[in-house]
This record gives sequence, C-alpha cells and structure tokens, in this order.
Amino acid sequence: MTPSAAPRHRLHHRVDGPASAPPLLLGPSLGTSLAVWDPQVPALARSHRLVRWDLPGHGGSPAALLPDTENGDTEVAHLARLVLALADSLGIDRFAYAGISLGGAVGTWLAAHRPERLTSLALVCSSARFGEPEDWRGRAIHVRAEGTGPVAQTAATRWFTPGFATDPAALRLVDDLRAADPEAYAACCDALASFDLRDALARLTLPVLVVAGRDDPSTPPPHARALVEGIPGASLTEVAHAAHLANVERPAPVLAALLGHFATPAEPTGDDDPRHAAGLAVRREVLGHAHVDRAIARTDAFTADFQDFITRYAWGDIWTRPGLSRKTRSCITLTALVAHGHHEELAMHVRAALRLGLTPDEIKEVLLHSAVYCGVPAANAAFALASQVIAEEDQEEEQ
Repeated sequence: MTPSAAPRHRLHHRVDGPASAPPLLLGPSLGTSLAVWDPQVPALARSHRLVRWDLPGHGGSPAALLPDTENGDTEVAHLARLVLALADSLGIDRFAYAGISLGGAVGTWLAAHRPERLTSLALVCSSARFGEPEDWRGRAIHVRAEGTGPVAQTAATRWFTPGFATDPAALRLVDDLRAADPEAYAACCDALASFDLRDALARLTLPVLVVAGRDDPSTPPPHARALVEGIPGASLTEVAHAAHLANVERPAPVLAALLGHFATPAEPTGDDDPRHAAGLAVRREVLGHAHVDRAIARTDAFTADFQDFITRYAWGDIWTRPGLSRKTRSCITLTALVAHGHHEELAMHVRAALRLGLTPDEIKEVLLHSAVYCGVPAANAAFALASQVIAEEDQEEEQ
C-alpha cells in the first residue's frame, strides 16, 4: 500500500496493487474516509492498481480543495474534476471506477461527461438523484451551525442495519464522520442537493454494475432499479441484510459482484498457467477459500489431473468469460445440478449462490423454474436440501 502526501491541490489517496495492473479508482460515501473500502481492497488489489481517495475535508484531503462554499455552489462536477486531476497526476489515462453513494454520483458524472476516461463503472448504493434538494440544503445548514457531531449520532441508523450498527467496523466509520470538516461536509450536501443525472443515463454506454442494499433507507432499491432501467445494459445486484454501506456490512457478496464486473479476460497465450491462475481465483471467489483449500489439501497423485482439469476448463475458461454475470452462471449451474440429482454439488453451489449475492427468494425462483423443466421430484429434493443450507448459512451469519 502506498499512502500519498496531501498537497492542498490534490485529493489524499492510497494506492494498492501492482503498478502494471489495470487501474481501478474507488470513491467513498459522504462522511466516510477511504477506509470504507477496506473490506474489498485485498481481493481487488490482486488484479488491479487500486486508487482510493478521500472527499475534501474528509480523511486526509484538505477542505481547501473546495471552492468558496458558503453560497451552496459546490457541485458533483467539481468533485469529479478533482478525481480526474488525481488520475492525471498518477499518469492514469483510462480507468475503471467504483463509487459508494456520493462517490457513485462522481462516477456517474464522469461516465456522462467524460466517457473517454472510463472503461467500466460500478455504482454501490447510489442514485441518479438523491431525494429532495431541500433536505440536503437543510442538512448543510444544520452542519454549518452545529458541526458534524449531531449528524454522526444518527449515521449508524442510516448506514447499517440494527444488528450491525455497533460493530467495530461501523463505529470506526462513524468516527470518520465526526472528524470531517463541517464546512466541507456541508458543501458535499450542497453538491447532492443539485445532483440530478436522470436525463443523462441513456447516454452511458460503458459496462455498468449497480449494487443495492435491500435495507438501505438512504438510497433504497427503487433508486438502484431506476439506474438499471435508465442505463443501457446495466446489471443489478441487490444485497440482503444490508443498508447504505452494503460493502462494509456484507462485504462478501459485494466483493463477488465487483470481481465479476471488473474481471479482465485473460489474453490467449501458449502458456497455460494464466488460465489455471485465473480459474483458481474465480473458483475461490465463487466457492470460498475454505472449500478450495480443502479440495487442494485432499488432492493426491490420482486426483491431481482432475483438479487441474476443472480449474483450467470449468473455472478458467467458462466462469471467467465476460458474457454472463457470476449470478447468472450460478442460476444455470443450480438448474443443471437439480436436473441430474447431483445433491452434494447442489449444496455446495447453493452456498456459492448466497456468496455471490443471490437471495433465498431468488434461489427459490430458480428451483421453481427447475420444477417445470427438470421434474417435480428433482425439485422437491432440491428444495429440501436448499432449505437446510440456507438455514445453516443464516445461523452462521447470526453467530
């Protein structure tokens, strides 16, 4: 990890991952620092040059990066230009981008106004319009008068579900909000008040992933669905049991969605090792490190060729292809396993489906569909098995 200096003319940032890897910029939510992306950094940095940045007046970024804000003139466009200046200073021309909430708004602006700079985009718990402007202007007035303390007192109820609001990770982010510069925070509220890109969504032509928290009170799922309906070809992942900072509360399904969206197909090569490495990475992403580690530990001289075969061909050739999302491939796999009665594999892939962000209701729909085309007895057995797996996963999550 490379921390930056924090000159007054540049956003504070940190760089992780190989310098030669494709660049991926990560934008934070209002009130948080770049630490909001901590749960996803280790995995994303394996294949990308990650650049996380702080909003002005947040984390290590100076509030002086903002213009005179007392008149409420700050706009998301100003924040987007600061991000472009940061990319330029790092020698980055084109880059992938993922942003949470206000950070997502910055990405949407870039995709609409500077499309030549972006290769792909992920919007996490974001919107094309963040509610009524008067509400944001009222919050800005309140923070300018009282500071960020009162807003921080209620932040956890907006950012997280009740069961996660007292988690140490949640409390650390609330502390970031308390430490934010009040004037800079208020200026970012002004930027959200004036932000409305609903009419610009149709001209976004790059690959776009939208991630929503099912229990998000700030940008609820209808906001995410409006983005998907407005952006041609956009895909949607809804994460159950997660509020506004879904990537913090439910890091695994959000990471799985991001890895699938930002995956870089391997170039054809005579050396087969890259296929094996790519396949192993996706296999771990879908099935989990513990399962793959157990499979590798059980490998012997008799099974080694088979393990190599499935890693290269099933995971390295098929699951890495960009034509279908990981969630879609998971649904197809469940149906095939139901049809053939492969119950041990089915249990494993029900767990994988939950890891990839499918909800129990979505798995139920897959099994209902399978009942029509694979037979009622096969679906009956699948429902019993899936119910057991989902119950076990729920119990483990509660613990």
